[in-house]
Amino acid sequence: MTPADTGASTVVDASAASAASDADSFEASDSRMAPGGPGYRRMSLALFLAGVATFALLYSTQALLPLISGDLGVTASDASWTVAAATGGLAVFVLPMSALSERFGRRTVMTASLAVAVTVGLLVPFAPSLPALVALRAAQGAALAGLPASATAYLAEEVRPRALVTAIGLFVAGNSVGGMSGRVITGWVAQEWGWRVAVGVIGLVAVACAAAFRLLLPAPKHFTPGSLRPRVLVRTVRDHLANPLLRRLYAIGALFMTVFGGVYTVIGYRLTEAPFSLPQGLIGTIFLVYLVGTVSASTAGRLVDRLGRRGALYLGAGTTAAGLLLSLAPSLPLVLLGLVLITAGFFAGHAVASSAVGKTARHGRAQASALYQSAYYVGSSAGSTVGAVAFHSGGWAGTAAVGVLAVLGVVVITVSGSLAARRQAAGAPVRALGLPR
Repeated sequence: MTPADTGASTVVDASAASAASDADSFEASDSRMAPGGPGYRRMSLALFLAGVATFALLYSTQALLPLISGDLGVTASDASWTVAAATGGLAVFVLPMSALSERFGRRTVMTASLAVAVTVGLLVPFAPSLPALVALRAAQGAALAGLPASATAYLAEEVRPRALVTAIGLFVAGNSVGGMSGRVITGWVAQEWGWRVAVGVIGLVAVACAAAFRLLLPAPKHFTPGSLRPRVLVRTVRDHLANPLLRRLYAIGALFMTVFGGVYTVIGYRLTEAPFSLPQGLIGTIFLVYLVGTVSASTAGRLVDRLGRRGALYLGAGTTAAGLLLSLAPSLPLVLLGLVLITAGFFAGHAVASSAVGKTARHGRAQASALYQSAYYVGSSAGSTVGAVAFHSGGWAGTAAVGVLAVLGVVVITVSGSLAARRQAAGAPVRALGLPR
């Protein structure tokens, strides 16, 4: 009997048409922002600029560490604390800031965070000593914690679901552009006028971004204030930390960032030494390699489709390890190629792990994401400090060795998840779940 005889096709077509009509009606009545609609461009530009300001400030001293060492008379490992303190402050405060944004609103917390961060940024160039500089950087990182804690939640509430991925992508693009441009600008400015002027320029750029952000960002229309209930927050955090899969993902994010933080904190020292002896401006320009990471992060979804999540993590770890080994060569082109591979592998692995957190968490997704970000920036702080100590003790080979050990940690965790998933598929009881496919 043909489909026309049974009426099945007619029923299916009618159901599909009805569903499509309902979806269209819902979209038409949805007051949230969408591409082409009122406020969407302003919102996108505002959050892009917020991302630029956040990462330009957060890593403003990273490309300047050799100059800071020379000016203040400190070692590479001591100077690295100007990076570790900022990322550590963000790691500690990102969870409390996520709770504050639930009570006082996303835009309010983001505005206050940027205002404090840029104010501190204008004080950083006048730090009289390393301890004062480190303290100011820690305060700056703590203030910036309000941005990642609130931006994603603002977008989820104010943007239509179909446009959400694109909107978040613009915010992440701002992060990448800010991290890259901050390092490039400081490198060239510092070469002419010193690290203090370079950091001051970044502070002024951040002031302009923060002012434009506040003027452009539309007022929230769909935010519902919640109460600050520490017991609920503690219970949610405890539930997430009790989930073995989330613990694996947090560890993977921290280990990937350990590699990245260590490499980019120390690379400036290596390139100022023989046989390279590069000027500060060229060293800053090397951070244009970040554009490779922007591309690899954007293609992570396709990697997951082809290889699965564990396969994509293996590829990211392998690419990162290959870059570390290649960077040992005493040849500038090979070192640069190594940095390209390290950056591509890191951003791909980070994108895979962070997206898996959202898929895994069944409740309290904002807190689950905040915990991932906290682990991620703890890894950045650890990598900056341990990588610099290793460089002081064993040169670039020491820093690369720290990175290889962190990559091996990613592989061990991923292999463990794969084995657990196979046992689960075979029907054997397991005590820890593997990574999601």
